[in-house]
Amino acid sequence: MTQAPTHPSADGILAASRAIDPVFTGTPLIEQQTANTELGLRLFAKVETLNPIRSFKGRGTDWWMRNDPPGDHPVVSASAGNFGQSLAYAGRARGRKVVIFSATTANPGKVEAMRRLGADVRLEGDDFDDAKAAARAYADVNDCPFVEDGALRTIAEGAGTIALEITERLSADGISLDAIIVPLGNGALLTGIGTWIRAKAPDCRIIGIVAANAPAMKQSWETGTLFSTDTAETAADGIAVRECVPYALDCMKTTVDEVWAVSEGAIRQAREFCLSHYGLVVEEAGVAGLAGLIENGSGLKGKTVATILCGGNVRANPG
Repeated sequence: MTQAPTHPSADGILAASRAIDPVFTGTPLIEQQTANTELGLRLFAKVETLNPIRSFKGRGTDWWMRNDPPGDHPVVSASAGNFGQSLAYAGRARGRKVVIFSATTANPGKVEAMRRLGADVRLEGDDFDDAKAAARAYADVNDCPFVEDGALRTIAEGAGTIALEITERLSADGISLDAIIVPLGNGALLTGIGTWIRAKAPDCRIIGIVAANAPAMKQSWETGTLFSTDTAETAADGIAVRECVPYALDCMKTTVDEVWAVSEGAIRQAREFCLSHYGLVVEEAGVAGLAGLIENGSGLKGKTVATILCGGNVRANPG
């Protein structure tokens, strides 16, 4: 009988924090009084846009590849761009070939960045989930490992090191969190962070954020069954998921308190908020947590809250 994959653990997150390439760790945790005043709460924002791939994803792929048995076979995955960049970065550091499938509609800048890091990028399908199906089929035919973001314990543990850094920093200053607001795409970030927070700050609410136009993960969590949608038409390509990842849903049952959906308007407003208050250009998926606070955060007024600005690979304006 096939053994069910194990969930992320706080011990695994701690081990990851000691092993992950330090270029991805120790990121700034910023507080800006003007942002606090506008939101009516105390907000700490973890900035994950300043590393070589401008995304938090390098934490998880580095930890996964450190635990994956070495081999000559290519590593195959699907990505809207940031996960593919991080896998390519980790593969290049270890001499591993990486094949990434992306949608024909993928952000051209992200596609070029994946290729620049050495990935063999193949464009197939109209959206991320179509590209994922093509990647899975390629891996099966060629007997290669298929690396699915959101479906692997070590990738979630790598992402969970963000929460470790947040709690260690705030604890040193005598600050406790009331809530942490986390973008929710395939689920690795939310389940990794939720695992650490459950273990180390159990009174903190863990809230995932999906785009209202891509609600598959939210509806799956609320119903306890795998849910898919026909489309995921959101500017936030990093969370544009049509099909729930079963492993992530299973982990979410014990690591998440709420899931909120945010409008495209709130996402645009959150990007403007980041530029105005922090002087940072953050991509749409990267501000989903902040969009959740802007649109749905009235119940957190006066509270101490953290979120993650988790990506800065913006789509260039057409010339």
